[in-house]
Amino acid sequence: MRIGVNLPHYGTLTGPDDVLEVSRAVEAMGYDSLWTGDRLLSPLEPSDRYPGGDGTMPAEMGVYLDPLTTLTFAAAATTRLRLGTSTLNATWHPPVLLARTLTTLDVLSRGRLDVGLGLGWLQDEYTATGVAWDRRGERLDEIIDVLEKIWGEEVVAHDGARYRVPASRILPKPVQRPRPPILLAGLTPAALTRVARRGDGWLAVGMPLPYLGSLWDKLKAETQRYGRDPGTLRMVLRLNPRITTEPADPSQVPARGTLEQIAAYAKDSGADEVFVDLTLTVRSREQMLDLAGRFLDLMRAG
Repeated sequence: MRIGVNLPHYGTLTGPDDVLEVSRAVEAMGYDSLWTGDRLLSPLEPSDRYPGGDGTMPAEMGVYLDPLTTLTFAAAATTRLRLGTSTLNATWHPPVLLARTLTTLDVLSRGRLDVGLGLGWLQDEYTATGVAWDRRGERLDEIIDVLEKIWGEEVVAHDGARYRVPASRILPKPVQRPRPPILLAGLTPAALTRVARRGDGWLAVGMPLPYLGSLWDKLKAETQRYGRDPGTLRMVLRLNPRITTEPADPSQVPARGTLEQIAAYAKDSGADEVFVDLTLTVRSREQMLDLAGRFLDLMRAG
């Protein structure tokens, strides 16, 4: 199992030294990957309830750095760590511009990018970006079509329902060939079908283990029905707990619990990669690095 950690790019820790020092420190500890999420605004009267807890978006999400800029900054301070998004809301971006930014990050990091894409959950963010909320899944599929053409074809041309690219050469290509891995998020039947049909992996989130396992089994079976090898599909699991000093009720794990409880959950998840987001707990860089070091030790322990 690969083990990652979320970059300090939202909440209390959003300064340049936070990003640089945490990136260098967790690489030295032996972590495998760094991750960012994507949040655009914190509406005063939200259009939708937050999909977790009591439905209120955590206050820490009121401060949020751009995920790809932050990963590029971290890439310059590291040499080995994979760099991923879980998730990047691709539908807010024109696909040609998105392809250029992602390609730039892959080139500058020497081929360390994992492209994690999703749709988000907050209609207010679509309003703010001028993007239609309706048919957003279809929009994401077309964006992926354009990304794959740009990354894989010498002459790129696209004439779709929402985007048109005149026949062009678009360079450079990513370092990773045939393209960076595309990981897709979602829990709905349509989202899981998209993963099965065209994703290199599934971006999962913490949930009761029996439910997680059942979704993963269904996803692998559907992948096979599309004529793909389910053994090549990765599950990357994001955990963003509130770390407690005393054991939480097992029903609350992994939303909250001790480091030991969270690590035990991660080990039992069946994921190929787990990354922990400590933002809801930490209030200093020192605290984050202490918890990150202890979590890694627990994950490595037999």
